[in-house]
Amino acid sequence: MSKICEVTGKKVMFGNNVSFSINKTKRRFDVNISKKKFYIPEEDRWVTLNVSTRGLKIINKKGISAVLKDIDSKK
Repeated sequence: MSKICEVTGKKVMFGNNVSFSINKTKRRFDVNISKKKFYIPEEDRWVTLNVSTRGLKIINKKGISAVLKDIDSKK
């Protein structure tokens, strides 16, 4: 499972965690990704997507059909 959200395109970032004494430690900023199944009533089928929490919020706001059309138009 890749760490990329299929709705927003968010992925893992790398950076430095800087302490008060200016010591730098390499750190990963992971995305909160989960695999979810969504039902599309127009096509009568299920779709599985890797979605972040921000992606879920977008799906709840727009609807799954509109989000899938946006994903297809970006590709």
